[in-house]
Amino acid sequence: MLPGIIYFLIFKIWPMWGVLMAFQNYQPSLGMFSSDWVGFKHFDRLFHTPEFWTLFRNTFMLAFYSLVIYFPITIVLAVLLNEVRHEMFKRYVQTLVYVPHFLSWVVVAGITFLLLGSEGLINKWNEAIGSGRVDFLYSPDWFRPLIMLQIIWKDAGWGTIIFLAALAGVNVQLYEAARIDGASRLRMIWHITLPSIRSVIVILLILRLGHFLDLGFEQIYLMLNAINRGVGEVFDTYVYRVGIQQGQFSYSAAVGLFKSVIGLVLVWLANRLAKKFGEEGIY
Repeated sequence: MLPGIIYFLIFKIWPMWGVLMAFQNYQPSLGMFSSDWVGFKHFDRLFHTPEFWTLFRNTFMLAFYSLVIYFPITIVLAVLLNEVRHEMFKRYVQTLVYVPHFLSWVVVAGITFLLLGSEGLINKWNEAIGSGRVDFLYSPDWFRPLIMLQIIWKDAGWGTIIFLAALAGVNVQLYEAARIDGASRLRMIWHITLPSIRSVIVILLILRLGHFLDLGFEQIYLMLNAINRGVGEVFDTYVYRVGIQQGQFSYSAAVGLFKSVIGLVLVWLANRLAKKFGEEGIY
């Protein structure tokens, strides 16, 4: 446990002192404990800035799509992999869907540009068949679908690992008894497989809600441009633009703390709801 404890102390617990910046007019030359305290001034500025509702809507929409599209796909993919009986083929497919996770978002964005750019393979194919070019990368309507496709391609396979581990612990006698009773594969999946991993699904869902507004900076930033910024600018890129590029550290800390509070509230609500439905929850 020691490496894990050290990791959380250094990268999760100790940085929590940085939350104090959200209530200060932080000056690097003065340090955190000598900077002037301003209370909730930065939060008031955030909630009254004209960009707030645009940022909140863009972040919420992408997070919602990720929750209702990406998360179920990982479960479906895990169940499908679990149903494969040919071990060599199963391992080959698992490796194939795991590999994209280890690619950086820069590489994923580069692949996207090669395929969907104005001179990309897809547009060249469209021209060859007489369909005309489509501005995938510069159209606001295509921004969110492209983000979801990238997330699914890169991380859906990796997201199946915990579900596959849970599926490995399902009692095989349940399947044998169901097969004797004449149950089809779909019936066994619905009445045995999914109920057996229901608690794992609930726990992972609750944990995911804790990062509901954390979409990740790199992917969104690489896909942003002047045309799609109206639907693509989220809190993470806003923090970089205002906090890092403009040096407003306290204000950007307040934005980050706002996201964390939303995640905490969602975890608390989801955990209470899970307990009402008879699940253990996370605490």
